[in-house]
Amino acid sequence: MLYLDNAATTPVRREVLEAMWPYLTSTFGNPSSHHTVGEAAAAGLQDARRRIADVLGTRAGDIVFTSGGTEADNLAVKGLSLAAIHRGRHLVISPIEHEAVAESADYLRRLHGFEVTTVSVDGTGRIDPADFAAALRPDTVLASVMAANNEIGTVQDLTALGGIARSAGVPLHTDAVQAAAWLPLGLDRLGVDALSLSGHKLGGPKGIGVLAVRGALPLEPLVHGGGQERGKRSGTENVAAAVGLATALELAEAERPDASVRVGALRDRFISRVLREVPGARLTGHPEHRLPGIASFVFPGTSGEAVLLELEQRGVVSSSGSACAAGSDDPSPVLLAIGIEPGVAQTAVRLSFTASVSQQELDDAASAVVAAVDSVAGIR
Repeated sequence: MLYLDNAATTPVRREVLEAMWPYLTSTFGNPSSHHTVGEAAAAGLQDARRRIADVLGTRAGDIVFTSGGTEADNLAVKGLSLAAIHRGRHLVISPIEHEAVAESADYLRRLHGFEVTTVSVDGTGRIDPADFAAALRPDTVLASVMAANNEIGTVQDLTALGGIARSAGVPLHTDAVQAAAWLPLGLDRLGVDALSLSGHKLGGPKGIGVLAVRGALPLEPLVHGGGQERGKRSGTENVAAAVGLATALELAEAERPDASVRVGALRDRFISRVLREVPGARLTGHPEHRLPGIASFVFPGTSGEAVLLELEQRGVVSSSGSACAAGSDDPSPVLLAIGIEPGVAQTAVRLSFTASVSQQELDDAASAVVAAVDSVAGIR
């Protein structure tokens, strides 16, 4: 089996499991307990916090551990907005945000009277900085734009958007869940004030995420209780998973410069062959400003579900897009936002890779895609 659905989840790396093991066995204490076992766990948690902060170019006190990327996005959008409600009730997002951001914004609209402006994207999924600037207002309390899209792989020019937001005095949050392992993540380098990560997208465990938020920004907690995470997110911390996330992030960052170049070249070779050998195939997302690890297509005249089944019969596991929308019969909002017709959007196929993918694997995958689409098109 060739697993090419790594944008949904990745296998846990051996180094990560080894780093986690002591915190599941000998150093298993509650980090809030005031005895030697608890204090050892607390030390491991703080070390993980510091290591993550170093990669993100921020302070350890700016790191809030969550249960995953979805909670981190919810905490950013709701927590930052509600804490600034005295300044205004206006949000700016894009139409291709993850559901965790889009639904959080809609929650604020429905229950707290916020107005949400959705800035359009072009046919490749990129935001025009001029459109973004025009959407910001004196009462805008937050803008949220994902660093790289999980379905089509398009990478935004966050540096430009961050500069615009800063000039307008508007905090900018980015969902960097898919960008981790492929793009530089420093808050200053990206020009953002808050950033969300998820462990299982980069070789870490499921059930752990991070919101990095500059300490000067007030943050209203969503989960109340014992006041853990300096009152920003109550609940006993998952120490082993936090250590695993820190280890996975450090490994990914060390490998990123070489992996991005190597996998990017393999991705381009793969995309070129599919477009050349599959009649009517269309690439979705930006042809250049895209993640090295995502190749996404629509195949008009086929059924995306049928193509995925044919691919699995040929030993290639992939998906149609966001795992969070699995089971929905509706066309992807991301594909609709970039101008793809609803019927064509339902023919989408996304193949996503890790840094360890080989040329032979992608050559084999390309052959499988060509054969699968040909088989489905022949049946129809």
